[in-house]
Amino acid sequence: MKRVMITMLMGAAVALAASGVQAQQSKVDLGKKEYVANCASCHGASGKGDGPNAAYLNRKATDLTTLAKNNGGVLPIARLYESIDGEKLPAGHGSRDMPTWGFDYRVQAAEFYGEFPYDPAVYARTRVLSLIEYISRLQAK
Repeated sequence: MKRVMITMLMGAAVALAASGVQAQQSKVDLGKKEYVANCASCHGASGKGDGPNAAYLNRKATDLTTLAKNNGGVLPIARLYESIDGEKLPAGHGSRDMPTWGFDYRVQAAEFYGEFPYDPAVYARTRVLSLIEYISRLQAK
């Protein structure tokens, strides 16, 4: 009887711990994670263009908090997407001031999925859109 009770209690403890892990995982902010990993070094933690690498850039890093304000109160999502992804730049455009993250995301997808079937465009789009969603939360009120 004791063994059954201990087994049940251990099973309940494992289930409770697993549900706590699931709850923690659902609180991950993917957009913020992308921003901190790829953008904050130039644009700063608050998005104002004052990151630790900003002093080394040829041009001042864009203040991401004023994108909507400078566009009539509407975040220019399509322009922001194209700037981050970088896939649709016209030929002969010249050098870019900002890295093209779409290419990097596609490479990362290939490294992650390897031989498993996946869609690199969807992988990149998901990461770019989560980043844009986070940038939308940085907008000045």
